[in-house]
Amino acid sequence: MRDFRKTKRVVIKIGTNTLAQDGGIDTAYFGGVAAQVRALLEGGRHVVVVTSGAIGMGAGQLRLAEKPREMKMRQACAAIGQPLLMQEYRKAFGHEGIQVAQVLLTAEVLSNRKTYLNLRNAIETLLGLGVVPVLNENDSVSTAEIGTAFGDNDRLSALVASKIDADLLILLTDIDALYDKNPRNHPDAKPVPVVFEITDEIVRSAGGQGSVHSTGGMKTKIEAARIAANAGCRIVLAHGREKNVIARIMAGEPIGTIFLPRRKLSNRARWILNSRPVGTIRIDDGALKALRNHKSLLPSGVTGVEGSFNAGDVVLLNASAKAVTSLGSAQLKTLAGKHSTEIKKLLGPQHRDVVALPEDIVFLDY
Repeated sequence: MRDFRKTKRVVIKIGTNTLAQDGGIDTAYFGGVAAQVRALLEGGRHVVVVTSGAIGMGAGQLRLAEKPREMKMRQACAAIGQPLLMQEYRKAFGHEGIQVAQVLLTAEVLSNRKTYLNLRNAIETLLGLGVVPVLNENDSVSTAEIGTAFGDNDRLSALVASKIDADLLILLTDIDALYDKNPRNHPDAKPVPVVFEITDEIVRSAGGQGSVHSTGGMKTKIEAARIAANAGCRIVLAHGREKNVIARIMAGEPIGTIFLPRRKLSNRARWILNSRPVGTIRIDDGALKALRNHKSLLPSGVTGVEGSFNAGDVVLLNASAKAVTSLGSAQLKTLAGKHSTEIKKLLGPQHRDVVALPEDIVFLDY
């Protein structure tokens, strides 16, 4: 369960409140992380760091008393804080003889298949060179509302772990474990050492948003655990200020909460599952039952189309699954409810006679 001796690829996510101390940059903490990462690299492991902190550090430079909420101000804080953040990583890791590389991401990069593959290849190349990629959301240019695109980098770290086939995701935060109840409201709350399955009860007990300059609460960490678990990746949630926490986790100490994976999906299936859908195809009960039996989605089972999308886009099927559609929304509106033989008659012989193939459909339930 906590035997990580065969773990070859580790993603470490470090939260805003873990990196900072008394509202400022904690240089010593960066140094401690770098030393522990060096030990992992010397053990033949690949390491990717997903970092928060740019907005918080920018806000600190501007001496803002409260967390900035306006989009423009948050983007400005991110632009100010990001180079400061990377300067600390470069200095600390350089002291250990480790090269780091800055990688800034938006949700669109991971949702687009081509740019996602380019990103994956770039990270694989960096890892092969012995470089530690340091990833962060590109908050200063993101078109989505900051804090919702990925979820304060908790979701981003899980997506990265999923997409690079990591064995372990370590979430370092200012909370020491998942609790059976919100410990802020319930003094008798008890830590949960192992989670075999993320139930609705666990989600309900997760509490709300984070504090001060961070936006990620326990709910975003639960969502991150779900994403990583689908990749067959174990997740350890622990307090980032525990002494030598990374090394101790890797040694198998029972620190924090470990989430165990429930199912392992192919790389393509994970990309489909974690991509943002651009529309919805409504299907009848018969079609839904056929899909669960690993059948293709045929136009005869389509009852409606919502949104505008093209062939090759990821869409929702009711609220049950995601799929890569072989037909655009305009074409589907014409073909909905018709027999599959009508596709080639109406659209030409080059078109598939299905809306989506079984390998392009992933159910959302666990």
